[in-house]
Amino acid sequence: MTDSVRAIPRSILYTPALSADWVVKAWSYDADVHLIDLEDAVPHRRKDAARSVCRAALEKAPEPANIAVRVNPLGTIDAVHDLAMLTECAVRPGLVVMTMVESAVEVRLMRDTLASAGAHPEIYVTLETPAAVAGVDAIAAAADGLILGSADLATALGIEITWAGLLGARQAMSLACARHGAACIDTANFRLSEPEALAEEIVRVRELGFHGKVTVHPGELDAINRALRPDRDRLRHARRVTEAVRAADGGIAVLDGNMVGPPFARLARATVSLGEAWAERFGGNGTGEGRNGGSGADGEQWADAKAEDGTDGGSGADGEQWADAKAEDGGEAGHGPR
Repeated sequence: MTDSVRAIPRSILYTPALSADWVVKAWSYDADVHLIDLEDAVPHRRKDAARSVCRAALEKAPEPANIAVRVNPLGTIDAVHDLAMLTECAVRPGLVVMTMVESAVEVRLMRDTLASAGAHPEIYVTLETPAAVAGVDAIAAAADGLILGSADLATALGIEITWAGLLGARQAMSLACARHGAACIDTANFRLSEPEALAEEIVRVRELGFHGKVTVHPGELDAINRALRPDRDRLRHARRVTEAVRAADGGIAVLDGNMVGPPFARLARATVSLGEAWAERFGGNGTGEGRNGGSGADGEQWADAKAEDGTDGGSGADGEQWADAKAEDGGEAGHGPR
């Protein structure tokens, strides 16, 4: 963890490492981060082949810094092989996503293990065990980001995946990530045939302070990007709030009929800083065509906003492939992010 402003992805598309063609095809979709999944999406008997697919895909990645790899849980032989592959690969991912973590010790072990081989990716942790929720503050301090793993967590709690059932975990995540400056990313939507469920979930997690959301289906990316990526209207308003408070000598001001003061100015400055960090890393020259004309704050929108303000700031992963994997493994594996 550092004191610098973190560039946080707002959309992460999961693709199982079952076919190099699937993985490469997924890069054409407009996601901030493309994740290659070695864990639950891959049946056990195909783990070795999946690592070969992952290695081949990494070597073709146009932007390795924005590629993530989800590895098997520490304490398993598959995790050993995963880490060996990642450290031996000529091209390394910018992010590694851990699974079934129970304590911050595991995060530090992962970071130290990779560093010993000269690899220094961002470490994201899938929060999916009761122990991880209980220790979320320490885990957020040790990691670069947290991703809610709703399916495994709900299973451990003996409940269905509902908003009420997982609200406590989401609130704990949001508070811990805010305290330590970590990325806070929501779970995938499993009700793929109900776009209204996705829309409602996005609104709710945004209200809690979440930064982004994962998905297993590229068809959901537009809704996620439009809602969670920074946009020029929000950026412009944040700068106006900052200027209004500054004009009031750091005190209370009225802007568009609303009272604003120092806390609002701090939020506004954070909004601008996070937005600019996002734009610098994800807002242009991305792997997806939508970077240059899609939703959210793409490079052109940010350039327009900067010019107006006079400042310097400014798949392969579709449902069918997951179903294919499940069918091959008798329906017990091959599902998406938990």
